Amino acid sequence: MVKHVLIIANGMKKESLPIAGDMVSYLSERGISSALISTESDKDVFSVPADTDLVITLGGDGTVLYAARAVHEMGIPILPVNLGTFGYITEVGKDEWKEAFEYYLENGTNISRRLMLRITVHREGKKVWHVSALNEAVITSAGIAKVISLDLALDKTHAGSFRADGIIIATPTGSTAYSLAAGGPILDADMSAVIITPVCPFTLSNRPLVTSGQVVTLTVCSGQRTKLLLTADGQLFFPLEEGDIVTAEKSRSKALLIKSLRRNFTEVIREKLHWSGDLHA
Repeated sequence: MVKHVLIIANGMKKESLPIAGDMVSYLSERGISSALISTESDKDVFSVPADTDLVITLGGDGTVLYAARAVHEMGIPILPVNLGTFGYITEVGKDEWKEAFEYYLENGTNISRRLMLRITVHREGKKVWHVSALNEAVITSAGIAKVISLDLALDKTHAGSFRADGIIIATPTGSTAYSLAAGGPILDADMSAVIITPVCPFTLSNRPLVTSGQVVTLTVCSGQRTKLLLTADGQLFFPLEEGDIVTAEKSRSKALLIKSLRRNFTEVIREKLHWSGDLHA
């Protein structure tokens, strides 16, 4: 039963607050209390009330990524409402959120359980950074694009050394984001797998790899010609040093996203990627 809803609105989108106001009124009429948070940045820090039963995000995919990191460990479902055209993650349009919400209240079955990554950085044997990610973790040059060197291990088995512009560790949700642009495969969003995608590898035999979820370990090699940066979901950043060890593994908890009733994952990627058969220059 839903009694308390937290609405996270992207304050940088002009229509978010008026729509959020309509949501507050709609929920109140049904005896459901709500709290509203308007964000100006995906780095804003907020607290989630302990009695929250549901989160509604108003914005785009970035707003969902922001919210998922905050609530996935609490097991709170997210209704992602897109204020533009529907996104890869935000399938629900602003004109259809009520029907998705009502269906969830009555049935609770329109839920997509999305794999989250747990990213940890160790430096000289100490944990120095820890974060979760719904889309991906990326290691790249911190400055002008330069080749970086990383050692890769899967479940402590050395898998190879990579020289590339970067390495992407992506979830199935993130398979349609940066990983796809770098030549990685598209995975069904509800799968439980991890994609390792080199970005412009120096060795052409370094190809994208899909694993069943082994612990992925990347070690920053010595002798780098540039500073390195670790990015989570394109929103959180951490500077790396030579010798740092970055691990990515499946989180014990998943992001629970309420799905659209009007389209499924196949329809979303078909329209987003223009798989209509027409020519698109």
